[in-house]
Amino acid sequence: MTKPQHIPGLGEISGQYDTILCDVWGVIHNGRSAFEPACEALVNFREAGGTVVLITNAPVPKQQVISYFEPMGVPDGAFDDCVSSGDATRDELARRRHEKIWRLGVDSGWERDKFLYEGLDLSFAPPEEAETVLCVGLEDEKKDDPESYRGMLKVGAGRDLPMICANPDIKVRVGDQLIWCAGALAAIYEEEGGRVIYPGKPHDPIYRLSLERAREIRGRAPENVLCIGDSPATDMRGAASQGFDALYVGTGLADHGDDFESELETLLGEYEAEARWAMPALKW
Repeated sequence: MTKPQHIPGLGEISGQYDTILCDVWGVIHNGRSAFEPACEALVNFREAGGTVVLITNAPVPKQQVISYFEPMGVPDGAFDDCVSSGDATRDELARRRHEKIWRLGVDSGWERDKFLYEGLDLSFAPPEEAETVLCVGLEDEKKDDPESYRGMLKVGAGRDLPMICANPDIKVRVGDQLIWCAGALAAIYEEEGGRVIYPGKPHDPIYRLSLERAREIRGRAPENVLCIGDSPATDMRGAASQGFDALYVGTGLADHGDDFESELETLLGEYEAEARWAMPALKW
């Protein structure tokens, strides 16, 4: 495995790329407040002629993601557009209008499935009657244990229902807390023999949407793409699957100490992932 090259700032490599696909949680904010140097770096990249498409595994359409930027201090100038796993999930749900959907989750709060199916005219049913499972996350991601859902998930897996996992992340950092995401339930579903469809990172659908948006913004297809993220499992693997360079930043899931370089080498090894570049935190 090739070791990442540690760089002092994005400005050192920015001239090599025309487009950035940048993760959101753990890179430009922590769920509570913006990382100002990270946002400034993206602003500078755009001012130099680059295109920035934010790419997030949030299980809601991009409008809900962007609506939280201003209160957290993320400037509009930091990005051209945003593509979410929720956007890719809506595309998948639209292809299943004729199927009965079991909604695994509740209908309150910003990160819930009602935003995914609004306007799609879907039919819903209990697990015993459903043909597809939509998994957005745990009903209480701060208190619930994913294992407590195993019995419920066995029902769907036993009926061979495909599950659409709206957020492949296992956990995400919000402030100083790590909270469970839909990916934790999808992992259990697969353990029980269930089939899972992942529209988000590190899988193809979200990258297809992101590159389409970049092409529309630029007026031509991106030629040199850099992916920025904090997750070896989703961001680094996703970049590799698309043949793109990846920049790892250490402000998200992992708690890095004083020896960032060796810690990162161990972390990437655990996930069999690679990054071309690395920084403790995104800055210019």
